[in-house]
Amino acid sequence: MDRIHSLRLFTRLVELGSFSRAAIELGIGQPSASKVLARLEKRIGARLLHRSTRGVSPTEIGALFYEKCRLILHHFEEADTVVALMQAQMQGAIRISTSVAFGRRVMAPRILRFMRDHPKIQIDLSFEDRYVDLVEQGVDLAIRMGRLADSALGARYLGLNPWIVAASPAYLQRRGTPSTPEELVAHDALVYSTVQGDARWPFTARDGHARIVDVRGPLRSNNLSTLLLAARSDMGIAALPCYVAHDALASGMLVPVLGEYTLPSQEIHAVYPSPRLVPAKVTTLIDWLQGRFPQRWWEESS
Repeated sequence: MDRIHSLRLFTRLVELGSFSRAAIELGIGQPSASKVLARLEKRIGARLLHRSTRGVSPTEIGALFYEKCRLILHHFEEADTVVALMQAQMQGAIRISTSVAFGRRVMAPRILRFMRDHPKIQIDLSFEDRYVDLVEQGVDLAIRMGRLADSALGARYLGLNPWIVAASPAYLQRRGTPSTPEELVAHDALVYSTVQGDARWPFTARDGHARIVDVRGPLRSNNLSTLLLAARSDMGIAALPCYVAHDALASGMLVPVLGEYTLPSQEIHAVYPSPRLVPAKVTTLIDWLQGRFPQRWWEESS
């Protein structure tokens, strides 16, 4: 039993004047209560209670100690109340981490809408493509793509991030349109150096047959906006997330390639430092985000 519990027991002994009644109230046995008090008196170095057949009463030192204990317990319980209130209230700051492209194109407009619905929330939104240690960096919530590694972090599934292969009409007119993944070896590939196997693109046909194609080309980048710009500039064929390619596809600046085949979709997760004792403001934001990634979400407004 820790010090706070021992102080709580002592104050109730003084107030109730009985070991048995105090022990029952605190859910412990009377012998355990006697041992706790004995350890407390030993640590203090003074006798705190008089014991008699009629019960217990504080010594002179015990009476002074009781007043201090009451004050300590009052502040402790007040702190508990403040923490519980803050945990339950929809106000305060939420620090969020997400990747650069997804953060700018997808998360930013959604988070701004959430803030309009919850005006007492302050958001610190950081964009980084590198892995962020949530605990070390003090991050309340991270949005991560792909399969999650086993860890002590809490996580909630939000939706899927599908990818598409696309090129500009001018490039395809100049170089021809591939009809199978294997034909990509004769084309200029614009390679994203972070996911989708880098320069090894894994395709699945409608019949479920999987194949991996080694591609090469003039540009390799870890920035999706750069690859989108290169594809729009007729430089080659790119594998892009649908949310990145959507506007260019809708305007006709890019056209889909290899429509009979698919690239793996990435899972989108909300990740937070611990699955236990999650603040209400973070839980509310996650619940809200879970309704913002339906099928073909990249075609809808935030």
